[in-house]
Amino acid sequence: MEAAGGVAHVIIVSCATDLRPLTYGLRHRDCSVFTDTINAGRRPRQKTFPKKHWTSQCERSGALRVLHVMSYAKLPAALLARAHPNMDPVRRIRLLSARLRSTASTSTSTTRPGPGGPPPGDRYAAAGKPAQVELVREGESAPSAVPVPGPVPVPGPVACTVEVDFDNTREAYRSKGNVELLRSLLVFKLCTLDVLVDRNKELMALSRKVFGQRLFEKLMKMTFYGQFVAGEDHESIKPLIRKNQAFGVGAVLDYSVEEDLTQEEAEKKEMDACVSEAEKESPDIDREKKYKAHRQFGDRRGGVISARTYFYADESKCDNQMETFINCIRASGGSSVDGFSAIKMTALGRPQFLLQFSEVLVKWRQFFNVLAAHQGKSGMTALEQTLELDQLKESLTKLGVGAKNDIDNLLTGENLGSSGTIDLLDWNSLIDDTTEITNLLMVPNLQTGKLEPLLKKFTAEEERQMKRMLQRVDVLAKHAMENGVRLMVDAEQTYFQPAISRLTVEMQRIFNREKPTIFNTYQCYLQEAYDNVTMDVELSRREGWHFGAKLVRGAYMYQERERAREIGYDDPINPDYEATNLMYHKCLEFVLEEIEHNRKANVMVASHNEDTVKFTIRKMNEMGLSPTENKVYFGQLLGMCDQISFPLGQAGFPVYKYVPYGPVNEVIPYLSRRAQENRGMMKGSQRERSLLWKELRRRVLGGQILYRPVW
Repeated sequence: MEAAGGVAHVIIVSCATDLRPLTYGLRHRDCSVFTDTINAGRRPRQKTFPKKHWTSQCERSGALRVLHVMSYAKLPAALLARAHPNMDPVRRIRLLSARLRSTASTSTSTTRPGPGGPPPGDRYAAAGKPAQVELVREGESAPSAVPVPGPVPVPGPVACTVEVDFDNTREAYRSKGNVELLRSLLVFKLCTLDVLVDRNKELMALSRKVFGQRLFEKLMKMTFYGQFVAGEDHESIKPLIRKNQAFGVGAVLDYSVEEDLTQEEAEKKEMDACVSEAEKESPDIDREKKYKAHRQFGDRRGGVISARTYFYADESKCDNQMETFINCIRASGGSSVDGFSAIKMTALGRPQFLLQFSEVLVKWRQFFNVLAAHQGKSGMTALEQTLELDQLKESLTKLGVGAKNDIDNLLTGENLGSSGTIDLLDWNSLIDDTTEITNLLMVPNLQTGKLEPLLKKFTAEEERQMKRMLQRVDVLAKHAMENGVRLMVDAEQTYFQPAISRLTVEMQRIFNREKPTIFNTYQCYLQEAYDNVTMDVELSRREGWHFGAKLVRGAYMYQERERAREIGYDDPINPDYEATNLMYHKCLEFVLEEIEHNRKANVMVASHNEDTVKFTIRKMNEMGLSPTENKVYFGQLLGMCDQISFPLGQAGFPVYKYVPYGPVNEVIPYLSRRAQENRGMMKGSQRERSLLWKELRRRVLGGQILYRPVW
């Protein structure tokens, strides 16, 4: 049977312990389970579990089970005859055609049918009466109908409100054995002890000397390493990835080996990598203070506990790091469907180029703001500022940017100024990424109006280094496409970020034509975060590619504030935590509205904040966005906030854990940062520890002392 719109729905009410034989041939992502004991007139609660995990969810003998299968292909009639011969009898099957929008389509039509029926061409099928089919075992008379109290909830973008219980410890920790719960409690308790966290590196070095390497590694795997790291290599992490997938949680692979440099070594590497030959010859070159390297902030790890830092050594090291990212992409493609992998731009080339290109982009934007002020349009949001083309040409001529014919040629292009106005997106397109790279680094002089090179000269080697960085980025994007993996480009410091965002958008314009492959990261503690999000969404609308975003609060706040204060430029960070929360929710709501109207947008809510997750679910319910559409994802770090990740996954939401891996000795810097991050979280809130204790007590009192997850 195939319902209108190509969507078939089956509701199966059964006493069967194992429902899987009924669904052979269907992918588990096309199915969801509603399971609960039906008694005392209660309505069944919605719980969604992977197909692989249905047996353990139906473990109580005699409990009435409700299975909902939703497939976007034809449902074979033979499917209904595939019940295992030893199964309990299936009591009733209802074939329903429901008013549900097919998630396979990207149409923006959301018109509901009126009382008179659906309008012609509407995407919603009219709800028909269920056709009831009785199935009985051979030699048994047809049973009487089994009453189901209340309507059976049917998931979908419009017809269902999805709720997630983050206090249900049984569901949150179903994937964890008792030993794992005890380990989490121990590790989180240790993270609250200042003396251990502040001197964690020294204590680990001492432990290695006292116990020896082999015993030290065993102790680490029993505690911090086992809590926050998945394994040492691609093969050893597969069991954990498979287990998490069985409970509805995917993986973002992240090879977490870091250099353990001293502060002096880090500062020297940074200054060598960020200062050009021209600046070494003429230190007094007029550059924006923010986009110049400063030795006192050369160690970019200062004040940063939730992000990894790369330091440039040479081109061969960048090639090695690119190979590491490629291996992550391949491993992600081989271990999961629609997996993610994360990269950092500073790992792929000399950061000098990122500094310089960021300064160019910012100066062009400042010049646009000056021209907008000439037309009385200052103080508007980025997309509201539009310049009248004739007035713009006149202003540029007066400033001496060039002759009138040259300006006419500059402002002539495909659709450029066709409406008689130019906005910031049109303006940004004037920076032609097809020219020689050194020509990219031309900036307008705000005093003279002339276009001048950012630096007087570039060496041939500097030119090659810039090109190699772009080539490495392109190689990674192509590997992501080939392996069916989505690539997330992490955000970094604000003096690098304009260039990183621009290069990421350029990748999106190429590789996001058919589906969202490249995801940009937006740091919502920045005052300009909303402008950045809205600009990129608008560009994706105009050019017709899939917008992909990861929203984070940000990892560099203390470092950014101190640097701005010491060097003397405007603080780019929101004034307080509440302002950052408001900015996060504002950006998130904007992207969700874009998803509601244009199914080409996608967003990952990368947050450990339970209120933000609840806000997202509430907005999705209000907008009729179904978790099964795979447009809104959630992300948390491995070993943290399981009480958020696993309930989301079991409710059918796409949720992912950042899965770090690497040899024990080489991930110690990562583990050090996790300890520092958890100190703040555990001191600020006891919630995760209290939930762990609650579940452990429930198991002990319930006789589940030897509980082990079944998957």
